[in-house]
Amino acid sequence: MASAPTYCTHKELKRVFPQLDEFDQKKPVYGWVEVTTNKYAAHDSGTVTQLFADGEDLGAAQSAHTDLNVEGEWFYNSAEDVLYYFSASSPLDKLMEAGEEFTTMVTQYRGDASRLLDSFLDPNLPKNQLKNKAGDYDYLIIRSAALICASMMIKTNDPTSEMATAYMEEAMGYVDKLNNGEAALSYQNTADSSKGVIRDVSYTDGSVRPVDTRGHYSGTFDLIRITIGTGGAMDGTATYNVWVKDGDKLGNQQGNQVVTNEKINGDYQSLAGGLQIRFAGETKTSVATATNEWEVEVTGWAEEVDASSLKTIRMTRKWQ
Repeated sequence: MASAPTYCTHKELKRVFPQLDEFDQKKPVYGWVEVTTNKYAAHDSGTVTQLFADGEDLGAAQSAHTDLNVEGEWFYNSAEDVLYYFSASSPLDKLMEAGEEFTTMVTQYRGDASRLLDSFLDPNLPKNQLKNKAGDYDYLIIRSAALICASMMIKTNDPTSEMATAYMEEAMGYVDKLNNGEAALSYQNTADSSKGVIRDVSYTDGSVRPVDTRGHYSGTFDLIRITIGTGGAMDGTATYNVWVKDGDKLGNQQGNQVVTNEKINGDYQSLAGGLQIRFAGETKTSVATATNEWEVEVTGWAEEVDASSLKTIRMTRKWQ
């Protein structure tokens, strides 16, 4: 069985929680005494699963303290709570720390936070969140998981931390919006999906572009492709083309062409399936660029609206 996904990367966590590196949870080990030549012991060290010397990971423990004979080798005797370390130089002159390798620890916290987020979300939402077409999790999921992770890490050091509480409250605010149908994830079909979401595929800043749609799409899911056929001004020169899906390909893969070199006039014009599109420029002198291309993600008006509650979701999704 595939492992459950982790919703935020180490880098994404640090963007939300810039103080991340301050929460390395290694603890110093003191009280070293030399028991034999080059072999040192620290009594009452507490459980040690990994040992570090001046930040260096010393690797796996040996099987017994009698096996220590190479620089940096170590062993923890759990029955006697004694940590042994072999070195030609005294550990009293080094920063000796016990704990988990930082990246490994953060990875565990990120996984735990992702599972906790799953448990908070409404059962009507998938337990393993879905990625969007770019292969990314929705930012609302990424940020929520990162906030929960940050709160968990802070509370390990300070259970009463106001910062940890604030992070968790922000995360739960996003969870409430998702559970109440006040926010939508990219895989969900919202009430206005039939109007289409316009995305840039290739766009020259300042050029004429599609800015609005009108109507409701009568088909089923498609990624409608729009291109500029002839570049130029909206004076009868610039034209556009439209493709929709056929039996083999979606519109963005150049399935079936339904509009060919239609002159752009700045009013609502034919797109596909009952939808109309309107083009505009930043200024009245803006021109269309022949290399520009867009896609319109659209779902049929008769298809079911996804919601995590019984009430209807009414949300307009915009693509920046």
